[in-house]
Amino acid sequence: MRIGEIAGLVGVTSRAVRHYHHVGLLPEPARRSNGYRVYGVRDAVLLARIRRLTELGLSLDEVRDALADDAGRELSEVLAELDADLARQEDAIRERRRVLSALLAGPLTPGGPFSPALAALLDRSPATTSRAAAKDRRHLELLDAAGDASDVFAALHPLVEDPGVLDLYERLDELEGAAVDDPRVAPLAADLAAAVPDEVLAYLPQGEPRASGVGTALLEDYPPAQREVVRGVMAALTERARGRTP
Repeated sequence: MRIGEIAGLVGVTSRAVRHYHHVGLLPEPARRSNGYRVYGVRDAVLLARIRRLTELGLSLDEVRDALADDAGRELSEVLAELDADLARQEDAIRERRRVLSALLAGPLTPGGPFSPALAALLDRSPATTSRAAAKDRRHLELLDAAGDASDVFAALHPLVEDPGVLDLYERLDELEGAAVDDPRVAPLAADLAAAVPDEVLAYLPQGEPRASGVGTALLEDYPPAQREVVRGVMAALTERARGRTP
């Protein structure tokens, strides 16, 4: 992704991205031979976290402290202090307090803060050390940052509660170093697509899929064989959605 694409995805300006580079909050990505920065999914996830924390009223120094503690304990202390301050300015910042109340009402999921809908989905997700599951989580964080995706997250609850989902992730992990023509690719794509609830189909992009910087970055987050699985899943879901269209 170019700087304009990552900024548009997360909902900030290119100038803000450059500022976060300048103050050391967002590491500089690699550059192509023409000098353009090239951003990946990990950069977008970190940028989304920075945006959410600044929207809650944290200073950049407080954001840096919160990001340094993945367990969320420091973030909890910062948010509690901010809540006390917001209470003294209730009329002017009522909406900010509503968001804070939603965050403080439940456990602070490591890597957050997230919207209440995503936090609820992650809370129901089974514990796993799967690397593929970690990638899916990063992609959900990006979807959360891009706008209101509460309906999508609600539709995904049956999937994360499926006891067979961990086996699918294990099979995907096994393909991490495999070739694109590995015979396990097609069966796994079919099984993954079959596990996706019908309710999710309504949120697939309409029409023919088009290449984009964001879509390319998401695919490139996977090694070759896993990337073929993801392509197979999306093709199967698109075909299934067409079959359900009157």
